Amino acid sequence: MNLKILYEDKNILAVDKPALISVHRDVNTRKNEKTLADLVLEYDPKIKKVGEPLITEYKGKNIKIDRPGIVHRLDKETSGVLLVARNQETYLFLKEQFQNHTIKKKYLTFVYGHVKDPKASLLSGKRGVVNAPIGRSPNDIRMWTAGRGAKEPLREAVTEYLVLNRFEDKKGKNLNQDNKFSYLEVYPKTGRTHQIRVHMRYINHPVISDPLYRGGRDLALGMKRLALHSSSISFILPNGEEKNIESPLPADFKKVIKEYL
Repeated sequence: MNLKILYEDKNILAVDKPALISVHRDVNTRKNEKTLADLVLEYDPKIKKVGEPLITEYKGKNIKIDRPGIVHRLDKETSGVLLVARNQETYLFLKEQFQNHTIKKKYLTFVYGHVKDPKASLLSGKRGVVNAPIGRSPNDIRMWTAGRGAKEPLREAVTEYLVLNRFEDKKGKNLNQDNKFSYLEVYPKTGRTHQIRVHMRYINHPVISDPLYRGGRDLALGMKRLALHSSSISFILPNGEEKNIESPLPADFKKVIKEYL
């Protein structure tokens, strides 16, 4: 597997992450499993010394996980644009933008059900807004939840969305849902773990084929992975220039659009 570069300069790599590859290793990564971080280091070995490791507890021991140049992450099944810092100064510069929520991210997703158009407002225009703090699920350590039942501490989480299309799968038979779906643009204003996935479930429109949050719904639309794509990211370069990087639609998204929209 080759690393696909969407943009690069002396400070930053913007890479196009394929679905079904982890951003970096963790305690569950198989020894011979390639990660995006491995591909980055093959492309630019100097990035190995950039960034901050993740310290996590595993079987009663603290484990250090290297994240070379990784400023943010995408879930394993999520595809799309990801930023990598090529030096420590740029890493800290980008990290501050993420912490201050000044970086603008756009995702594309298919969700179960027909999402209603939100009431327009001066603040959000035609975008819907989900403003619901997120905390750990009380039932599954892998999961997070919003609203009632979320475990403390709760963290502020705001997601905006725009309905691009609503459609039906008239060919689907004997599925455990009504075969109605929506195509959304989603704009996370904060960067919580699983935020889009949790907030879509919170409004009763989980992401298609989500392995954790779709509940009893079946896989749909031929999507065998989480139907979430990091479409674009806008940020400030170290020279003060605003930069927008876009990731092209992956093949599975194109197939759904061609077949249903």
